[in-house]
Amino acid sequence: MRDTFGNSYHARDIASVLHPQTNAKTHLEVGPTVIVRGEGVHVIDDEGNRYLDSGAGLWCNSIGYSNERVAKVAFEALSNLAYFPIFKHQSHHAVIDLSEKLLSMAPVPMSKVMLQCSGSEANDTAVKIAWYYWHALGKPEKRKIITRMGSYHGSTCVAISMTGNPAYHRSFGLPFEGFLHTDAPNYYRNARPGESEEQFSQRLADSLEEMILREGPETVAGFWADPVQGNAGALPPPAGYFDKIQAVLRKYDILFVADEVICGFGRTGNVWGSQTFDMRPDMITCAKGLSAAMLPISAVMINQRIFDVLKEESNRNGAFVHGYTYSGHPVACSVALEVQQIYEDLGLFDRVRSLEAPFMAMLSSLAEHPLVGSFSGCGLMGGIEIVRDRQARDIFPPEASIASRISTAAHRHGLMMRVSPTRIAFSPPLIISEAEIAEIGKKCRLALDDVLTEGDAPGIA
Repeated sequence: MRDTFGNSYHARDIASVLHPQTNAKTHLEVGPTVIVRGEGVHVIDDEGNRYLDSGAGLWCNSIGYSNERVAKVAFEALSNLAYFPIFKHQSHHAVIDLSEKLLSMAPVPMSKVMLQCSGSEANDTAVKIAWYYWHALGKPEKRKIITRMGSYHGSTCVAISMTGNPAYHRSFGLPFEGFLHTDAPNYYRNARPGESEEQFSQRLADSLEEMILREGPETVAGFWADPVQGNAGALPPPAGYFDKIQAVLRKYDILFVADEVICGFGRTGNVWGSQTFDMRPDMITCAKGLSAAMLPISAVMINQRIFDVLKEESNRNGAFVHGYTYSGHPVACSVALEVQQIYEDLGLFDRVRSLEAPFMAMLSSLAEHPLVGSFSGCGLMGGIEIVRDRQARDIFPPEASIASRISTAAHRHGLMMRVSPTRIAFSPPLIISEAEIAEIGKKCRLALDDVLTEGDAPGIA
């Protein structure tokens, strides 16, 4: 497709756009897929090709790619109050209404809400609040943050330091000192022979305790966990995991933060992943499903224990000196409120629970493929393990470029998928139908068959 001056958007993108999470050199050769519109769970590119999006964009497009109700609310909000800051005792109706709504939905009692624009900003803010809290209590040495390998918590310098994936740190001089990563809770990949899920979970909890003791409990501020690890391939925790982890955190008085950026708002079959896995956090970060990606917005919720300390420290300092220009943006807040009402009107959280069985059946059917070793998931979030050898559970060598091959093959079959070197993750829009879930499985199998029959990559028989 060309613009009104006859210029190719493909060429203009190559000339002007630096894409995130993209090989910049390769992009100059292959260029972009230019998406021009969306309809429900599908998107259409500028050549008319139609793709079923099995990942809801970046886990977030919960109610589909077009919604007139949201568009109307956004227009009205823009017409009424397009922007106003909430610094220094200023407020507006939308930020108050949304904050009250979030507190009413919280999985455990929460006291206050602070709104930002992205999940990265939310986690960055939560780290600052944790440091502020311990400093106020006369324990400024409690600064270390523990997360898990396989986790992703955002792209700011602090949030990416929390992320447990070395690929995100290379060439940036990151992570910062004091950000620690404990074991990944991947039972399929990391369990010892004969070890049950409960035993595996206990071993990981023991390992966390050993790390805390080695570092000194008096130096550890908080532990972050996403209920289901999105970056690890929509990987749910093993049995008993969070019960055992939380016992360790309570023992050493370490703040527990649930990163609900991906899992929040129905993805796991409950409003929160914390409900699905019986997590009782001190803070909750959320984004993505908060507005169903219709506008950028995120939130941090803090409990009364933290607010009581923050309140007194802000009084001593004269203010809580933190915030972003677009914190509590009135249009974004209005859209997020409407999205929450849409969830209720459509019964989408109940719908996720009703679709869990066919969704898991689809994953189970893919697990029969020679390139798949196992599957796991919950709600409308799960994945399959990619293997070179099902018996040995071997992964493909980097030179096989297995993730790229699978993604390219899926693209040919009209399917957008999130693929890592070891796992394919699925998190379709919550409005998806049972027939469309089956279509995801069919198209994914076709892509895997294509890769299997290519046979020219290292490690592919």
